[in-house]
Amino acid sequence: MNLLIVTACPNGQVTSVLCSRLLQAAAERLGWQTRVEVHDARAIGSPLSEAQIAAADWVLVVKTGELPLSRFAGKRLFQATPAEALADPQRFLREAAERAQPYGENSEPVPSGRRRLVAVTACPTGVAHTFMAAEALQQAALRMGIELQVETRGSVGARNLLDDAAIDAADAVLLATDIEVDTSRFAGKKVYRCGTGVALKQPQQTLERALSEARPLSEAAPAEGKAAPSSSEKAGPYKHLLTGVSYMLPMVVAGGLLIALSFVFGIKAYEQEGTFAAALMQIGGDAAFKLMVPVLAGYIAYSIADRPGLAPGMIGGLLASSLGAGFIGGIVAGFIAGYSAKAIARWVRLPDSLEALKPILIIPLLASLITGLAMIYVVGSPVAGVLQSLTQFLDSMGSTNAILLGALLGGMMCVDLGGPINKAAYAFSVGLLASSSYAPMAATMAGGMVPPIAMAIATVLARRKFAQSERQAGKAAGVLGLCFISEGAIPFAAKDPLRVIPACIAGGALTGALSMYFGCKLMAPHGGLFVLLIPNAINHALLYLLAIVAGSLLAGVLYALIKQPEAQPLAVEAQ
Repeated sequence: MNLLIVTACPNGQVTSVLCSRLLQAAAERLGWQTRVEVHDARAIGSPLSEAQIAAADWVLVVKTGELPLSRFAGKRLFQATPAEALADPQRFLREAAERAQPYGENSEPVPSGRRRLVAVTACPTGVAHTFMAAEALQQAALRMGIELQVETRGSVGARNLLDDAAIDAADAVLLATDIEVDTSRFAGKKVYRCGTGVALKQPQQTLERALSEARPLSEAAPAEGKAAPSSSEKAGPYKHLLTGVSYMLPMVVAGGLLIALSFVFGIKAYEQEGTFAAALMQIGGDAAFKLMVPVLAGYIAYSIADRPGLAPGMIGGLLASSLGAGFIGGIVAGFIAGYSAKAIARWVRLPDSLEALKPILIIPLLASLITGLAMIYVVGSPVAGVLQSLTQFLDSMGSTNAILLGALLGGMMCVDLGGPINKAAYAFSVGLLASSSYAPMAATMAGGMVPPIAMAIATVLARRKFAQSERQAGKAAGVLGLCFISEGAIPFAAKDPLRVIPACIAGGALTGALSMYFGCKLMAPHGGLFVLLIPNAINHALLYLLAIVAGSLLAGVLYALIKQPEAQPLAVEAQ
């Protein structure tokens, strides 16, 4: 049998590739010939030719979202979602081959009363939750008969941008975001807000609430310099902090890696003026790292008060750096600037003829003045003292304190797999990079890698306790773990939280403790094991690997032992 496989998951390239590989392997075990097309220009898979389509017996399309299928008119075709295809690929292929029907261009008319939603997903790091939440929403929308278009705002920028026509046609807007995003284009639309974690774990309920509980935006805030969100846009300090961290993160990554590259020429090579090492240190240490705190403060203020808060926030952040208050001072400056700008926008009344001056003159002037004076005369010196004490404590920690701190950070990274506790530990460690405290970052990243790697190990050690789909998910989780994407363990934690999470916490705590005990220091806040390819990005690289392996084995073996077998394990097919 000659089969064409088309996968199209625009919000989750990992799923597209995984589906194509697993289905192709299952088809080969059945003795079928296959051709694969991954419908994403940046992914694998060459476009199918007309000759290949003509020669095919039938076509399998696995997709989340809209995909033109007119080129397959007249061919036997079957459509499914990734969740359906990955449950048991070999059995799925047999059933799909029987159910495939000739496809016509009018095979899928859109019901006239079909509900429409548009959504935006965004998380602080923009690596995993952003795309996983988008894909979960797309799959739930297909099952519920909802027409959904999702825009992802990840670390590579915005993808699948919502156009004006899609926004206008939507019944409501779903903002599944952990950071602030611009809402001016949704003026006049009903909006429902939630976090990416909620959308990922409860996609169907989230879509239902978006349709039933969405409330209209009260104002188009950014365009007029006003920052009064509607009641459906409740934010809070933690969300503002994560917004600042998300914008600061590229500065930290670029600066840390450039500093590490300067060490390739020798740890002290940058001290010789005019050398390439000195230039790298100037770019990374003198430029990128100096921008970290102003960017952090600026975007905390931006999250609170929108664009009018950006300038006073960055000014306050720069003052925090110059006063020695570091990232703690930057956080304080961001909140002072944001709330002062928001208060001025709300309470200062001007004649209509002068109202346009408020966002470009009145708010930046008064908010910058308030923030600057507060930093110089009230906040700067005490916060600088606190930061200095914290830095001295970290630098002078004995082995016992270091082990305890490492265990705490490593364990926190495994509690909620990208949730608030995980992000709190990560934000703390990233902030310390600006004060040249690199050991907590090493413990944090190592601990965050443990859960998905551990799940991969468990699916190998206790293979018979896992369903086929879980074993395949374990392979993907292992790859994500190597990249420091803790969210790879979410499918396992969602299904069996009372066993998965304690096992992962134990492994993460061990890894963090060993990392601190070994004195490992990491210059970059992301990248997983791939940062080890850069010389001197981390010291004691072999001991660092040992810490990760030890914690992952502990968590993986522990979960393999306590994992309960599936109540109705899938039969092993002997064909």
